[in-house]
Amino acid sequence: MIINIKQKKIIFATLFIILILTIVIIKFNAKNKSEEVQYVIGMSQANLTEPWRISMNEEIIKEAQKYKNVKIVYRDAGGDTEKQKRDIDELVQSGVDLLIVSMNDSKELTPVVSKAYKSIPVIVLDRAVEGYDYTLYIGPDNESIGRQAGNLVIDFAKNNNVKVIEIQGLLDSNPVVERSKGFRAAIKNYNNIEVSRTIIGEWQRDESEDKVKEILKEDNNIDIIFAHNDYMAFGAYKAVHELGIKNIKIIGVDGLEGENGGLSLVSQGVLEGTFTCPTGGKEAVDYALDILNKKEDIPKKIILRSDKITKSNVDTYLQNKQTKPASHKKIMLGYAQLKSESKWRDASAKSIKTAAKKAGMDLVFLESGTTQEDQKNLIRELIKKRVDIISFSPQVESGWDDVLKEAKNAGIPVIINDRTVDSDDSLWVCSIGSDFYEEGRRAGRLLADCFKDNKQANILEIKGTTGATPTIDREEGFKEIIKNYKNYKIVQSCTADFDYKAGKEAMKKVLDDNKNKINVVFAQNDDMAIGAVDAIKEKGLVPGKDIVVLGIDATKEALFSVKRGDIYGTVECNPLIGPQLVKTAEQVINGFEVPLRIINSENIFTEEFPYKEIIGRKY
Repeated sequence: MIINIKQKKIIFATLFIILILTIVIIKFNAKNKSEEVQYVIGMSQANLTEPWRISMNEEIIKEAQKYKNVKIVYRDAGGDTEKQKRDIDELVQSGVDLLIVSMNDSKELTPVVSKAYKSIPVIVLDRAVEGYDYTLYIGPDNESIGRQAGNLVIDFAKNNNVKVIEIQGLLDSNPVVERSKGFRAAIKNYNNIEVSRTIIGEWQRDESEDKVKEILKEDNNIDIIFAHNDYMAFGAYKAVHELGIKNIKIIGVDGLEGENGGLSLVSQGVLEGTFTCPTGGKEAVDYALDILNKKEDIPKKIILRSDKITKSNVDTYLQNKQTKPASHKKIMLGYAQLKSESKWRDASAKSIKTAAKKAGMDLVFLESGTTQEDQKNLIRELIKKRVDIISFSPQVESGWDDVLKEAKNAGIPVIINDRTVDSDDSLWVCSIGSDFYEEGRRAGRLLADCFKDNKQANILEIKGTTGATPTIDREEGFKEIIKNYKNYKIVQSCTADFDYKAGKEAMKKVLDDNKNKINVVFAQNDDMAIGAVDAIKEKGLVPGKDIVVLGIDATKEALFSVKRGDIYGTVECNPLIGPQLVKTAEQVINGFEVPLRIINSENIFTEEFPYKEIIGRKY
């Protein structure tokens, strides 16, 4: 067939149009693909009648808008626990990639959240479920908020006799129980402070206004009202104002921005004070993306900081909340460590050094001495070197106020690493580490798994350094669990300073004495547990058969011991804190608000775990 020139032109024109259309379609599809929703996140909210929860949702929406590949599907339970159960089930069944839940009733909803956690990651906001069946918890320290409120009441009372009304939220809800506990603990030794009435305001303004009005009509000799949220506090103010009563000081909790938010009410003089209670909405979205993108070093708990707000500091607080330009200078991190007492400590030090180097951070790592005073001197040396930020793992809980004040006066923020201090949290910016109390509880549960019958458990407890946070908390957590078993009894305790040799000597001494017929050893770290195992073998006994040994840390050496059956089980205490420490240090220096506490994610290991868990272990 002969094609003339006109036909050729038509063919070429057609091919050109097809080519252009193909390019347009490819570009259109590429654009659509880039804008495709990659992740769907389900958000189950307890209710949207409380301003605090409305603020949480707004925060989630605002933060999610930064991620073009994310869609949030919302469910509002309207305060109905049964509806929230259905909401969670429906979200999971619809195929969401991750669930965020802020619960109406944590006790009732724990089984539902635990079930969801078996199939998808779950972030819990505000009220934690019972146990550890969730990916991440983000929320406030409600007991601490209650203590701060109690201390403010003490400041207002001075030496005068005062009568207080406490307005609680929902009866027996977790925030109510913890805030009230902290509040009562703070004022219990002050005989001049009387909580004359406690009312349930159900987190609502009108409910609180009506109930406060009824009380004040009967008895207007009230000096202070402490409400568990600002919404109820505002209701109390309306009741007081309507009755024309003067000089009643009202304290709230939440510290939200905006009209009739706690910060505005303090500025106006409606409230005498409030305590910020961050919703965690922003953090939930950011961590959700980290979890979905399978980033490492995801914590188990994020405890958000609460600040006291009064007329004297509200303006400064609002100014400080403004976004600050990021600092681009090279950060100098100072770390003060005593001589290592364990393989765990060696792994922790290596993690910090590696993370600092990777981040391009200057690290001044001082390591010497064995006493608290030695560690204080290291911190003072770092202050003299004018480092940008200081971190250390405190040998013991108490006695740090002086050196922390010196650092604060020098303008150097401090991050507490691994262990905690009992100093006021205004002296340090963040604490990063493990939940030692939960580790003790988990060790108790391991024992319960091992002794499923009514066999008598005569327990030797080998403790770490006297006065150290892990020593105190692991012991209390362990005792909380075993007290429920009449056949479990700690017949002997000794201290071995988290050291292998000391643990071995302690075990040897107990076996030589042989008066208590020990058949269980709970060692508060793996080094001491391995020392106990070696002493048991040297005595001609069989660990795991004659004496059951439990440890804490989950070091590589201990995991091999678990696989051999020498140690029944070990509770993980993750020493690889370096990346989280460096990330937090950068955030502090760049002016971002960081959590009060960051708690590591950790596991439990018994002989069922695969060998590959040991092979890839970094400590």
